[in-house]
Amino acid sequence: MANPLEKEFQYYLEHQDELVAKYKGRVIVIKDGAVVGDYDNEIIAVQETQKVYPLGTFLIQRCEPGRANYTRTFHSRVAFA
Repeated sequence: MANPLEKEFQYYLEHQDELVAKYKGRVIVIKDGAVVGDYDNEIIAVQETQKVYPLGTFLIQRCEPGRANYTRTFHSRVAFA
């Protein structure tokens, strides 16, 4: 099965420079090819975003320059059919 959040991650990669210019140091939430929120940390990002969107349907990404900030992988506990 393909990664269900690959589209969101690809959006981050393609727009990283402009996103960093706007959100550097923040944690952004990407859904359907758009930033739908920015937060101080990952916990708040998940807590607030899951009020609107189901877990596993959005990407949480710390917005920093360079490749080093996106080399970790986190998996949700949501099963996909």
